Amino acid sequence: MTHTALRTAAVASLAFVAGLAVARLPLPARAASAPLQPAVIDLAALTPDDLPTPTPASPKLRSKLLVSADGATGQIQIGTVFKHYHADANEIQIVISGSGTEWLGDKQVTLKPGTMLIIPAGTPHAGTTDPNLKIVAFKTPPQAATDVHPIP
Repeated sequence: MTHTALRTAAVASLAFVAGLAVARLPLPARAASAPLQPAVIDLAALTPDDLPTPTPASPKLRSKLLVSADGATGQIQIGTVFKHYHADANEIQIVISGSGTEWLGDKQVTLKPGTMLIIPAGTPHAGTTDPNLKIVAFKTPPQAATDVHPIP
């Protein structure tokens, strides 16, 4: 074996062993969610006045966290939101009431009660019509506050 081949094999072996060692390190500790408690929430009865006022970042959307568990969150949202994506969170939306359209990827889709949207991380999406559109949104893993990336 040549000196260069021997050196390449040694470096590759060290990198492989280092990768194995790192893969076995414990993951950083994260705060666990509080245990889930039994609850009944009448989603149909919730109105915009039951939700917090919109934020400057999303002035046409009212949103309230309903449930948070290790690995996922559930929110009720009423209103519309600008086109954006989440780099690190998948989202599932279920339309409770209202109708209209939403951007999903590069096309607009029709929304009506009972419609469910699957929005993988990195997929552009936006509610574009009906300020009274009411959806339930589940995000997994829980979306970080900084994981809203506007699309012009």
